[in-house]
Amino acid sequence: MSVSDAVRISVGEGSPEGTNSAYVLPERGVVIDPGPPSDAAWTALRDGIADADLALEDVAHVFVTHWHIDHAGLTARLADRANASVHAHHDDAPLIGEYATARERRLRRDRRVLERWGLPESIRDDVLRGDTPSPLPDSFPVVRHEDGDTVAGIEFVHTPGHTGGHVSLRTGEAVFLGDLLLPTYTPNVGGSDTRLEDPLGKYLSSVSRLESTRQYGNPGHGTQIAIAEAIADVRRHHRERAEAAFQAISTVEAAETTPWEVARQLFGEMEGIHAKFGAGEAAAHLQRLAALEIVERLEGETVRYRPAVDSYPVGLSLTP
Repeated sequence: MSVSDAVRISVGEGSPEGTNSAYVLPERGVVIDPGPPSDAAWTALRDGIADADLALEDVAHVFVTHWHIDHAGLTARLADRANASVHAHHDDAPLIGEYATARERRLRRDRRVLERWGLPESIRDDVLRGDTPSPLPDSFPVVRHEDGDTVAGIEFVHTPGHTGGHVSLRTGEAVFLGDLLLPTYTPNVGGSDTRLEDPLGKYLSSVSRLESTRQYGNPGHGTQIAIAEAIADVRRHHRERAEAAFQAISTVEAAETTPWEVARQLFGEMEGIHAKFGAGEAAAHLQRLAALEIVERLEGETVRYRPAVDSYPVGLSLTP
């Protein structure tokens, strides 16, 4: 299958990354990342499937690149209407198919992690209050997959970092990127899934997996991108962000600094989901620098960091 055989459908609106991209592979009866759980998105998805000359009842498989609701929100609705199977990576499948119980576990974990990052209680409370339930069923069947599995000629390529079970999907000349690489926005690493240890290391390793695969890719937001250019952009971004995080802990008066304190230096005042994402980005870069022994991680109820070298190494590579 070539890239041109995949039909993009613009679904949803208003997310920081931009409008979501669902994809239809009509000859295979496949829909990838159906979109957020709104009636407007459902109408756009249903109309787009019809425009691709695929009857709704002929959708056989629904693939989800990761658990975030703007990608997974319509999976149950589409699968129910089409009597289709839903497919996701093993690590993200429970957050989609066991939504009620997985959400409660996630919220408890998020609160613990935000506290360890040093967020004040009032801001932690604000983050959790803003994390409202989504209209997914409490549970529905999701087929769990591992790296290398193939369904309907589509290969699962495990590309964690943005989430623990994020996958890119590859078939013939087409690769569907989810939120691994985006045209106008750098995917959040750290705050978008608090399960991960060294999420930046995992993310950069994931990016490297696709470096020599295809010239162009289909992202989960926006339109087709050049993979090599997008990889160069995210590597440059994270090199700059890591150096800025190091400078932040090197210039503060306190000898030990939390990820939240570093995030405030990098991003200014934050609230709501931006506080979670900002602190997560700072934590991710500090964890990567700790793995490289550029900073020292000090364990405790609140994790803190301090420089382990006098100056930031020129040309430091962050990729494991």
